[in-house]
Amino acid sequence: MKPYYQDETVTLWLGDCREVTDWLAADVLVTDPPYGIGWKRPELAWTHNPEAHDGIAGDGDTVARDAALTAWGAARPALVFGSLRAPYPGDWKRMLVFRKPIIGGGLIGNRMPWFTNWEPVFVLGAWPKQVPALDSVISTAAPSVSGYSGYTTRYQHPHAKPVDVMEALIAACPPGVIADPFAGSGSTLVAARNLGRRAVGVEVDERYCETAARRLSQMTLGEFCLAAPG
Repeated sequence: MKPYYQDETVTLWLGDCREVTDWLAADVLVTDPPYGIGWKRPELAWTHNPEAHDGIAGDGDTVARDAALTAWGAARPALVFGSLRAPYPGDWKRMLVFRKPIIGGGLIGNRMPWFTNWEPVFVLGAWPKQVPALDSVISTAAPSVSGYSGYTTRYQHPHAKPVDVMEALIAACPPGVIADPFAGSGSTLVAARNLGRRAVGVEVDERYCETAARRLSQMTLGEFCLAAPG
């Protein structure tokens, strides 16, 4: 079996991370798995992203996420995105906050005074002891989640993460190869390569694997600032 994409720094596999296990040889896990919330998007003609979406593979429960975390084990560090509406991963040590832009996100389905404009990032596994020096709230310079200037629109994935957030997370990680067994549109892999880190990813949905491979083959450093929307 050959990688779907490979260069001097990044290897990307198409398949189920429970079957394609090359990522388990990495040193640090940084991933945005299916949350287990059964997310879907109806057709919304009034938005810039009107197309309906039938959901994320494996998002009906946390089985895929939990299997990957069990395979990874507790001896190595991990950063795992999640949802407040789903069971938390077991044995998490800290919760960081990904603060999303209010524009283009945090509104659909929300009928309370507060935007749902943040997501938890769980810290798991063994981390080197060090004096704290970083904010636990990680924000993005992206102006919008969706719409013409939104990062989910640009990266063609409804749960895509902005590269600057992934760079901030990876920069705080111990040295070594980065693993992302739920690579999606490839933001973790792009961020790792921007920082000079080797990375290996796995993605089960070929449409997103293709998106990630295209981003990796065409990207330039500082992608967020240089790339045109779309």
